[in-house]
Amino acid sequence: MKQDIHPKYYEKARVKCACGHTFEVGSTKENIEVEICGNCHPFYTGKEKLVDTAGRVERFKKIVEKSAAKKETVKEKKPRMKKEKA
Repeated sequence: MKQDIHPKYYEKARVKCACGHTFEVGSTKENIEVEICGNCHPFYTGKEKLVDTAGRVERFKKIVEKSAAKKETVKEKKPRMKKEKA
């Protein structure tokens, strides 16, 4: 390895969460502050809220239907023919 190009590595860097939980990890920063951690994350605490994807699917289907309806109306219109001069 080349000398003097790598950042200093801290084997016991302290991570502090907004909830107050602290733990140690290895990092190039000595102190790290995070907003959410495994101690307070909803997925790990069991307070996870399910997202209603049915509304999104219905919205997508409406968009597809509108698009199909527009294509049908375009097909129904007949192009106008110009009168030829004799």
